[in-house]
Amino acid sequence: MYPNLEPKSIEKSLLFDEKRLHLKIISFFVLAVLLQLCLTAQILTVGLAYFHNSTWWVTHILFVRGYSILSLILCVWAFVIPLPKRIRIFAGSLPILLRAQYLTVHINLQIPFPLAIFHPLIGFTLFFTAITLVHRVSRMLFSHSDDKNT
Repeated sequence: MYPNLEPKSIEKSLLFDEKRLHLKIISFFVLAVLLQLCLTAQILTVGLAYFHNSTWWVTHILFVRGYSILSLILCVWAFVIPLPKRIRIFAGSLPILLRAQYLTVHINLQIPFPLAIFHPLIGFTLFFTAITLVHRVSRMLFSHSDDKNT
């Protein structure tokens, strides 16, 4: 009466869902790596602007506007596909840290020190959060069953 409830069709359906989930996690991983590469390039542009030629500041500013959408995509995607809590926390913190980066440069409060002093600290936090995200997702994707015990 219900042909789709045969054990073989259920097994095929579960395998298909598992493969789709694996592809989604691989896509998430690729976007996380792309964001990390962009953050690395961002650090290089600030170094070029500060130590070599100040015209690199324009690239530094425009570049972040181009890749910041990746952090939002990763944040949303981390809560759409089933990922471990820690990965969701890292992905969710990326857009918050990017927003904090923007605010530390553009908000001038009447306090004894400029908020801009936190800009490099937040930048390093952002960089290491993104690296940790890539590392955790790669361990989840590419670890072997033998490695889970070590």
